[in-house]
Amino acid sequence: MSIVKNTNRFPTFFNHLFDTDVLDVAFKNLDRTNTSIPSVNIKTDDDGFTVEMVAPGFNKADFKIDLKDNKLTISSEKENTKEDNSTYSRREFSYASFSRTFTLPKTADDENIKAKYESGILSVFIPKREEAKPKAPKLIEVA
Repeated sequence: MSIVKNTNRFPTFFNHLFDTDVLDVAFKNLDRTNTSIPSVNIKTDDDGFTVEMVAPGFNKADFKIDLKDNKLTISSEKENTKEDNSTYSRREFSYASFSRTFTLPKTADDENIKAKYESGILSVFIPKREEAKPKAPKLIEVA
């Protein structure tokens, strides 16, 4: 399981082409933003939706979860407090900051959203409105 969303839009054929030493010199310090995007799973059941985000190494205080205009945004801005003067030939994990936004469906009950962070996974539960939940079959008697 990958904990960082793959944002590479080039086919695998090109991966080795861009890993050469010639390009390493040119692009050595290009990515200074430290913005990797954690992967998510979104589960749906009769009661609601659960967004599970893999984010190891965080504390629950590092997360900011906002709801505005029917959009749920999960973000974190974590300062890197230690200086790292290492030279990397490849650096794929870094969670200095990220932001993910999800548009909620009309069936979501945005007044009762709950979140918890446990074992490196942030889980956000968005319940469905009562009228959106499936109802048990009703037997109608013929008179």
